[in-house]
Amino acid sequence: MNKAALVYQDLLQKIDAEVYPIGSYLPSEHQLCELYGISRETGRKALATLAEDGYIQKIRGKGSIVIEHRQYEFPVSGIVSYKELAEKLHIKTQNIVYDYQPDATLPVADFTSLGTELTEAPVTAIKRVRVIDGEPAIIDKDYILKSIVPKVPKQAAEDSLYAYFENQLGLTIGYATKEITMAPATDEDREHLAISKGAYVAVVRSVTSLTDARAFQYTESRHRADRFSFRDFARRTKK
Repeated sequence: MNKAALVYQDLLQKIDAEVYPIGSYLPSEHQLCELYGISRETGRKALATLAEDGYIQKIRGKGSIVIEHRQYEFPVSGIVSYKELAEKLHIKTQNIVYDYQPDATLPVADFTSLGTELTEAPVTAIKRVRVIDGEPAIIDKDYILKSIVPKVPKQAAEDSLYAYFENQLGLTIGYATKEITMAPATDEDREHLAISKGAYVAVVRSVTSLTDARAFQYTESRHRADRFSFRDFARRTKK
């Protein structure tokens, strides 16, 4: 890891720990040089990456101000495991696996809108309720292709699928295609999310691929509408 990346990581940790809270200014480029023993160019690169990633805004004549960067409650535009997000946000969570089928078939019709070529391939099908601070908030329906992941232990589903994929199997997750829609709650939603008849849920469907472009995980997340919010960071780039 080069010096600019090391400075970036250290500043990022301090922003997350609110050593530099939202609305405060980071040290100037000159101060960064003294603090980290780096060149001015290295400091500029670290700040530029923080700006590009949505943590700071550089203001001419004033410096780099920390801006609102905290992720929305549940990831939509990023790829992060539920367990990782819960740890970052310091929330108490529980995964309840209520349906586990080691030999199922991919429900192609549920994912055709994502524009991926699909076949009714063998999958491990897992349905989980995400409980937050004692309250059911999300249903996750995961379908993992057996051609890439032959077996998914139920214990991994109760803990973290991503930890199993990456740490146990050595897979490298690359990217995901996602869509968000609103839909009336089904009987299944009402049963597991404790919502009333006539309520709506936010549905996030995604297809996740490895870095070699092989799609391997198909997910439908059904969120209680009163617990769902979407926030993203976008920076305009002029042509």
